[in-house]
Amino acid sequence: MQTDIHKKKSNSPSGAGSYNNLKATLALAKASFRSIMRSPSAVVFTLAFPLIFILVFGFLGGGGTRIDVGVTPGSDVNNPVMGMLEKTGMIRLVKDKSKTEFDKLLEKGNVDAMIDVHRKVNSAAYSVNVVYTSASRDKGGILKSVLNNIFYDKTLKPTVAEIKESTITGREYKTIDFILPGQLGFSLLSTGVFGTAFVFLSLRQTLVIKRFFATPVRRSSIVIGEGIARIGFALIGALFIILIGHFFFGFTLVHGALTVVNMLILATLGVIVFMGFGFIISGIAKSESMVPPISNIITLPQFLLSGTFFSIEAFPGWLQPISRALPLTYLNDAMRKVAFEGLGLWDVKFQIMILLLWGIGIYAVAVKVFKWE
Repeated sequence: MQTDIHKKKSNSPSGAGSYNNLKATLALAKASFRSIMRSPSAVVFTLAFPLIFILVFGFLGGGGTRIDVGVTPGSDVNNPVMGMLEKTGMIRLVKDKSKTEFDKLLEKGNVDAMIDVHRKVNSAAYSVNVVYTSASRDKGGILKSVLNNIFYDKTLKPTVAEIKESTITGREYKTIDFILPGQLGFSLLSTGVFGTAFVFLSLRQTLVIKRFFATPVRRSSIVIGEGIARIGFALIGALFIILIGHFFFGFTLVHGALTVVNMLILATLGVIVFMGFGFIISGIAKSESMVPPISNIITLPQFLLSGTFFSIEAFPGWLQPISRALPLTYLNDAMRKVAFEGLGLWDVKFQIMILLLWGIGIYAVAVKVFKWE
């Protein structure tokens, strides 16, 4: 009888050395992963939003800059100038419209400039008259550069230049090569911040964590289990996004599978750092209604300023230092260098170091503000 009682005690969860926290951690991770998969918001922020942007830019991003140039009625269209303009690939000559129609299009910026070309009397040279519109100044500047390349000089009597062309073979940098890493970073940021903040606040408010404390499970097992689930879900989403971009839109993976592995390692580091923001928010938020605004304060500036859609070089000079201070900027930059330039993880050690420094700072704050009860 005493032997049976002793066996029961040794097999009970409270028995010394009998409880396996590794199994508890994996069980928590499994349960959390199932919960994430059933959450519509998690699927939307991790997969749906990034894929929508990738699909849009994937279909629209192949054309590059287009400049619509109207040809003045009566202009000579069979001349070297027109031929060279069309060969650039970015100039679209608009013909077969009246001068009145062209004037309206030019005023609205629907055409970026008007061009009139005539051969000079008793000469092999051509006279070119170009009218620009202030409604499209940027494209007008590009057209000026193109015309300057066609002519040797800009005198009142320009002559057609003999242009010697050569092509250097290089890797084409497509729009998707810039957009996809940015969307992948946005997905990781959303998963790390929103998912972590909502989950731990909800577990605390519903007293689930308090019930955990009545069991032998360690606090670290709760955090690690949830972290494994978040990282696993984020990596599945990242792999899905990368493969869709590569096979459907030609996203560049210089070293194939090795590049994918390096990107997934960077994704793991990124989501771990971003989860720190989630821990901070769950600690300072008083209720679930406070989570979205606080999360948006953290995620929205990074989404807009970290080179997700546009290079930070295009931002005003005073804004660029702010962009370069954000962790998502360095994750996006590292992803692009690894994917398109074929760099290894050691080659992007500076970006990784900045992410690690951000992680140390974030988790130092999280330890101070995170609440279990």
